[in-house]
Amino acid sequence: MDFAFDARTEELRGKLLAFMDEHVHPAEAVAAEQRAALDSPWETPAVVEELKAEARRQGLWNLFLPDAEHGAGLTNLQYAPLAEITGRSPQLAPTALNCAAPDTGNMEVLAQFGDDAQKKQWLEPLLAGEIRSAFAMTEPEVASSDATNITTHIERASDGSGDYVITGRKFYISGAMNPNCRIFIVMGKTDPDGPDIRRQQSMVLVPRDTPGVEVRRAMTVYGYEDHWHGGHAEIVFDHVRVPAANLIGEEGGGFGIAQARLGPGRIHHCMRLIGMAERAIDLMCQRAVTRTAFGKPLAQQGVVQEWIADARVAVEQLRLLVLKTAWLMDTVGNRGAHTEIQAIKIATPRTVVDIIDQAVQLHGAGGVSQDYPLAELWAGARTLRLADGPDEVHQRSLARRELKRFA
Repeated sequence: MDFAFDARTEELRGKLLAFMDEHVHPAEAVAAEQRAALDSPWETPAVVEELKAEARRQGLWNLFLPDAEHGAGLTNLQYAPLAEITGRSPQLAPTALNCAAPDTGNMEVLAQFGDDAQKKQWLEPLLAGEIRSAFAMTEPEVASSDATNITTHIERASDGSGDYVITGRKFYISGAMNPNCRIFIVMGKTDPDGPDIRRQQSMVLVPRDTPGVEVRRAMTVYGYEDHWHGGHAEIVFDHVRVPAANLIGEEGGGFGIAQARLGPGRIHHCMRLIGMAERAIDLMCQRAVTRTAFGKPLAQQGVVQEWIADARVAVEQLRLLVLKTAWLMDTVGNRGAHTEIQAIKIATPRTVVDIIDQAVQLHGAGGVSQDYPLAELWAGARTLRLADGPDEVHQRSLARRELKRFA
């Protein structure tokens, strides 16, 4: 087995590591200071646009998209170590490279399922980093871990125009608080009584300024506004009318499109989580060698050494599993890598939460404060035990697949 990165990956890794050291990490404090001076927490600090311009100049742009026509043309295996690097600064780096969720998944949907007009109107400005987007699927009144439960209605207008009328309520719609979020991909039911529960749903494009769209409030994440992510909104669609041309793909294709979107999304999250864990380990080591307690440096305390050693072992294990999954997705497709995608989605957030938690513990009161990134990293990692399907859903599906071999 060959564990070496190919030449292009090594070249991009070198450029990206330098970009992080020279531009992203120094910009973290600048961005926080600029954000504090803005009129709205949802506005983008000026330094972020500067980072985007520099990343694009260096060719570090749209690295996530394997479609060479629209993106960098990298495989999942090539992109994995790059996404990991951006995870070291999840507040800035993914956005700087135009590789931030939910835009990444939305661009993949439009590139794969959108028609020429939809690509022209929405995909092109997203690829250029000129606008942001959101994916509206989760609902507060149903168990949205099962997408067949959604209740938002997408109906044909009664006047014979062919338009769609959308009625429903969504929440935790990531990115929707950003004022530059111009387009929502909304999932709802066009055939709620259809015999196949996976053919009842469709997806439509809804511009933010469409009459009847109400961004009602921002949802917090463990008290954080998560403004770097563009926030998470509760949105009400009150008889929102859009033309039939805004349908993505075909009626009844929404569930399939969602599954196609979530596969890459899950592995991208896991890639970045490994970078978050590496940042936590770095901070643990820095703290351990500079802080003294009970007469000796923390680095000489047995329990601290165990935390650092166990964290290193866990990260190496996760990285190998994520790389294997990326390789399978490239060689046999997302369906062929289904077991591994679920395995990394179960293992990675859970393990990284534990690593960050130990880093918080090592920093004492500072670990839960704004003086270090650890508390916000923990909140983000803990959320990913729910996002794109909670642990238990993936465990249930994975166990069924294992048991089926013995049935």
